[in-house]
Amino acid sequence: MFVWPVRVYYEDTDSGGVVYYANYLKFMERARTEWLRARGFEQDALLQEQRLLFAVRSLSVDYRRPARFNDVLAVSARLIEASGASFLFEQTIQRDVSTDILCSARVKVACIDAETFRARRIPRHLREIEGDSR
Repeated sequence: MFVWPVRVYYEDTDSGGVVYYANYLKFMERARTEWLRARGFEQDALLQEQRLLFAVRSLSVDYRRPARFNDVLAVSARLIEASGASFLFEQTIQRDVSTDILCSARVKVACIDAETFRARRIPRHLREIEGDSR
């Protein structure tokens, strides 16, 4: 499982010092980007060289416990399926990898053509990404 650390800044929280719900999605986005980068793929290069983008198509989120200002979070990204034009990720957010899950999600990410914004087949070298080590 790929894990990316994220510190909660004041700007991530509401007036009570609790992480605003939408910011969990931002943390997950960062982890997916770093997951891809750790496998040798930069999204800006994929755009320039192959004219492809990734966009969240659907997601399901379960908020369990609050994260708070100054927490250091462990945000995971695990690829559970790579189909023709999409990746399906399972993601969790914990204060660290040994504590209870604060938030979990299943995120479907579509591969799209940068010009038409229509779904396109994920190139083979990306579909064959395996392993979820940091």
